Amino acid sequence: MSALYMIVGTLVALGVLVTFHEFGHFWVARRCGVKVLRFSIGFGTALLRWHDRQGTEFVIAAVPLGGYVKMLDEREGEVPAELLDQTFNRQGVGRRIAIVAAGPVANFLLALLFFWLLAMLGSQQLRPVIGAVEAGSPAAVAGLQAGEEVLAVDGEETADWSAVNLQLVRRLGESGALEVTVREPGSSVDAQRRLVIEDWLKDVEEPDPIAGLGIRPWRPALAPVLARLDPKGPAQAAGLRGGDRLLTLDGQALDDWQQVVDRVRARPGARVIFLIEREGQRIELPVELAVRGEGEARSGYLGAGVEAVEWPPEMVREVRHDPLEAVGEALRRTWSMSVLTLDSLRKMLFGELSVKNLSGPITIAKVAGASAQSGVGDFLNFLAYLSISLGVLNLLPIPVLDGGHLLFYFVEWVRGRPLSERVQAWGMQIGISLVVGVMLLALVNDLSRL
Repeated sequence: MSALYMIVGTLVALGVLVTFHEFGHFWVARRCGVKVLRFSIGFGTALLRWHDRQGTEFVIAAVPLGGYVKMLDEREGEVPAELLDQTFNRQGVGRRIAIVAAGPVANFLLALLFFWLLAMLGSQQLRPVIGAVEAGSPAAVAGLQAGEEVLAVDGEETADWSAVNLQLVRRLGESGALEVTVREPGSSVDAQRRLVIEDWLKDVEEPDPIAGLGIRPWRPALAPVLARLDPKGPAQAAGLRGGDRLLTLDGQALDDWQQVVDRVRARPGARVIFLIEREGQRIELPVELAVRGEGEARSGYLGAGVEAVEWPPEMVREVRHDPLEAVGEALRRTWSMSVLTLDSLRKMLFGELSVKNLSGPITIAKVAGASAQSGVGDFLNFLAYLSISLGVLNLLPIPVLDGGHLLFYFVEWVRGRPLSERVQAWGMQIGISLVVGVMLLALVNDLSRL
């Protein structure tokens, strides 16, 4: 079933995002008087095609990894004299800029629409209350304590843990101080904590900012009684069953499921001994833990889970906006994620963040499937983030991308004449090399995560 969600989620995501991106180019080109010859979603063999009254061919092709809008252009073939005024290359530089920029702009508008819908649909948010602080961690040194609620990070309000995480992600790879505002349980007075960071999580693949500070979010206590087993996991292979209660791991008592998680993750590939209680009997079972991740991201894997429990009402907030308020929330989230995406790219370029954080088509497909399986809200959120990423990446000043064409047109606007075809050809070759190199790196990262 998860494979089906992954396939359908990926196809829907790519279909929606590519269609909106190309429609942006198409719509503005039409308004500028340029004749559009073909609007294609996908590449390769046409699965479906039709024409409109203006002669534009619409195509849905077999390979759904992008799309394109083909416009009438003298550089691509001979054009009848009566159609010369409808060619792209004869348009003024301002119109050409508008047509090229319309694709990325459409992606930002689509993200804005999704965030607006999500803000009106509302969501349940968990209050960012600290459950535990790791001894010797930056959080412990700064004086953060269990039970305190995180109200703001670097002056930005944090209504839930996702907001805390977002603010912390902005500081990845940096040095300096994190300003955290907290409130003690039962108090109405806010306190400031200053956390010192140094090249924070700079070389960590898939960093976890909250855990990186030594903070564990509060969660209801979960008894270590197994309820679900991965059919291909170590727990199943060792003979553990649903209903087993885990008493000790290598002689250390287990009172809460989180203790199991922490100790298992800390011992990738190790052979451990569980003492379990099954139908009133105590049994010792050896388990060969599996390994997940590489390098510093290596962690142990048991392949078991427990039943979820209800969260106390006071720890959950229902957040919903009316249509007008939702516009402001959508604008804020779109701007925030756009800046974060651009800043993350800058940090990777200058070595402040590991390039292993780049993701390719395999990771996108996995996240698409997981978000589709989680529900409409999570899937819309994923589409919004992916649409913003597509918009930002396409605006980078790299020839081949929309941003590269915009760079050439802005230079033409300043100079009063276009760059020579030779210079543009060199730029295109460099751009192709860069894009292919980044795509290969992202694919290698994806494969290593598998």
